[in-house]
Amino acid sequence: MASIIQSNEGSSAPTRALVVEDIKVDCVILMHMLHKLQCEATAVENGKEAVDLFVEGKTFDIVLSDKDMPVMSGPEAVAKIRAMGATEVRIVGVSADFGGREAFMRAGADVFVPKPVKLETLRSMLELVTSKKNMSG
Repeated sequence: MASIIQSNEGSSAPTRALVVEDIKVDCVILMHMLHKLQCEATAVENGKEAVDLFVEGKTFDIVLSDKDMPVMSGPEAVAKIRAMGATEVRIVGVSADFGGREAFMRAGADVFVPKPVKLETLRSMLELVTSKKNMSG
């Protein structure tokens, strides 16, 4: 199940975010924060759905991925996305799991953030992505 929240404020193209999260409450919270930060956000429930979007040619500026999900874990999805050549997208591993940081970094994530994600942490990551996008575009 994919859901999209769009915000068209500002003149530049919105930052495109993908939330990979199987826990509904966590997903709703992240989607709400991204919307508040003027992001165009898509949500999927597991790593396989995330990989499928990349296979279909969808592009995102940032991916926020949970670690433990049914079908395909976050680190597995990160490794597959990176193996497809998606090097421009900033991938953020998000987990309350103690071993989460190591698993995500080994898989090719750019950064790890422990749950619960704070709005200010998300804002600073998005600012980094936006500034990088503006420099390359």
